Amino acid sequence: MKKSQHIKSLKVLSTPEKIQSFLNSLPFNFEHNGETLMSPARTLLERKAHCLEGALLAAAALLQHGEKPLLLDLKAKKPDMDHVVALFKRNGYWGALSKTNHAVLRYREPVYKTVRELALSYFHEYFLPDGTKTLRSFSKPFDLSKLKTDWVSSKDDLFYISRALDQVPHEQILVRGQRLRKADAIEIKAGEITEFT
Repeated sequence: MKKSQHIKSLKVLSTPEKIQSFLNSLPFNFEHNGETLMSPARTLLERKAHCLEGALLAAAALLQHGEKPLLLDLKAKKPDMDHVVALFKRNGYWGALSKTNHAVLRYREPVYKTVRELALSYFHEYFLPDGTKTLRSFSKPFDLSKLKTDWVSSKDDLFYISRALDQVPHEQILVRGQRLRKADAIEIKAGEITEFT
């Protein structure tokens, strides 16, 4: 099947619920052979995705149905990793499509009035194995349709999108002097649950 046919196959993913179920079905891309940032067409061919590849695939599926392909970048304090989700809107409320291997940082129902509200819904789930909470900022929505590149069906890795996300203005979550309580042991245990090994 050609890459363009793979992209056309996204037409069946006609709702956020269907898109999320499809993302969940894809094995996680652990990048065993080196770092990747595959286009949606390549992800469909390879049948695996990490968080940003999943967000791009979700955005491409939304685009197939006339919606804006929007990404939200969630930035964490090192050594934790950033996370990226695809945004969608229903009846004026924001939701998010997410590819993750963990029990947390997942799909968000469209019940959030603002992107800030949605981003903050990830705050308490975002912590290191010792319970330290790490989410520090979130980006303005990044509209992939403004890119002058073939991000949907490119055969090349799209590392430039990751770099572009880093350049988008981000809103800080914490204020100076704010103290955070660590996640409880039961939360840490729940965060250790993974889908794919």
